[in-house]
Amino acid sequence: MAQDIGKEKKQAHDLIERLPPTQLSAVVGLLEAMLDPAAIANAPVENEEITPETAEALNRARESLARGEGIPHEEILREFGLTK
Repeated sequence: MAQDIGKEKKQAHDLIERLPPTQLSAVVGLLEAMLDPAAIANAPVENEEITPETAEALNRARESLARGEGIPHEEILREFGLTK
């Protein structure tokens, strides 16, 4: 079991070494959240300004969902290769 953990840690380190610098902060954030999930729950909400274009896109999406035109969850999972 300890051997498996060591192997997985080495694999994680190898993968991190292959990441481009632009993705490192995302990985660091993910690891920090995994180690302290309460930090996310207690994090302040960011108030980003919504542009008129984004607001319009959100309205179109909500209207589409109201008409029943959403994409089923199972289809999204398949699209990302998360189901067989």
